[in-house]
Amino acid sequence: MSGSHYFTGAPEVASERRPITVSLPDVTLELTTDAGVFSRSRLDPGTRILLEHAPPPRVRGPILDIGCGYGPIALTWATRRKRLPVWAVDVNERALELVRLNAEALGLGNVQAALPDDVPEDVRFATIYSNPPIRIGKAALRRLLTHWLGRLTPDGSAFLVVQKHLGSDSLQQWLNEQGYPTSRVTSANGFRILEARPRPAGEGSESGRGTTS
Repeated sequence: MSGSHYFTGAPEVASERRPITVSLPDVTLELTTDAGVFSRSRLDPGTRILLEHAPPPRVRGPILDIGCGYGPIALTWATRRKRLPVWAVDVNERALELVRLNAEALGLGNVQAALPDDVPEDVRFATIYSNPPIRIGKAALRRLLTHWLGRLTPDGSAFLVVQKHLGSDSLQQWLNEQGYPTSRVTSANGFRILEARPRPAGEGSESGRGTTS
């Protein structure tokens, strides 16, 4: 079956919740997953690499997980940084329901699960951690990334994990071309972790227009 159903607001596949254990060197989380969400049966390898190898937030402030699924990234960082607000954003309502369920079960009161349009316009993020949905297509992915990179604080960073064979190097090049200083943090098992920074002050979005195809 195509995995495209987890990019929709209301997955058509029947609900089938199941427990999953996320074991990291510093954190172990007992979570609930469901059919119709990304990587329901195990922690996705790219997500694991991001959680094990991406650096901690470089500055203090809200954390964002783009395309949160059932919440392994958001919930891990909410556990690691219990005094910081962590936003978990997805278009999939079932995924957001799972994030809320899991956060409550873990006693994490610093997690806010929301649809993209429900994140208040004035909220800015010090750090973004994301295993972005590459398979939504290049144009949609670029729109998604530039939207959220535009919500970084001036000294913020976005850490993105992308498989090399799915275009990590070309994505890095494109982000740099759009004015977002982007470097490779590390490589592991065919994945790259990229760090993207905000555009320098005074640089607008004109350079990004017309380049999303």
